[in-house]
Amino acid sequence: MKRYKLAGVVVMGLLMACLNVTGADEKTAKDKEHHKHHMPFGNDCARACAQCAAACESCGAHCARMLAEGKKDHLTTLRTCKDCATVCVAAACIVTREGPFSDTICTACADACKRCGDACNKFKDDEHMKMCAEECFKCEKACRDMLKGHAHGTGSGGAAK
Repeated sequence: MKRYKLAGVVVMGLLMACLNVTGADEKTAKDKEHHKHHMPFGNDCARACAQCAAACESCGAHCARMLAEGKKDHLTTLRTCKDCATVCVAAACIVTREGPFSDTICTACADACKRCGDACNKFKDDEHMKMCAEECFKCEKACRDMLKGHAHGTGSGGAAK
């Protein structure tokens, strides 16, 4: 769990750098009010993506240890976790800044999380793998929920479908 928290801190640092975040107090009251009503699904989606990225990074390290112990069946999950983490970080960045490709990255992120969650879920007796699968499925749901809101013109970024 300690590594999971450390991975979360690292991922959040990457997100902050990606977004070029400044102090929250620099936002005007008007900006805060706009974002409160404009991104009902985007905030939850970006948060789930960041949490999933941290879980996948941690799980990737776990899979690398398993591989080093000779458990070759962890090669696939090592690769899926690393790729899923990368997609999740990109999705969190784009959704947070309300980018025009929010729908595109959320579709990719939901698909990546489904595949990664399914791969990790095959290791029923491994608590670390189960935790990663759970985070992946939460992220997949958050992305799909955001996309539903986006399709109805209430989500963030881009034109409504």
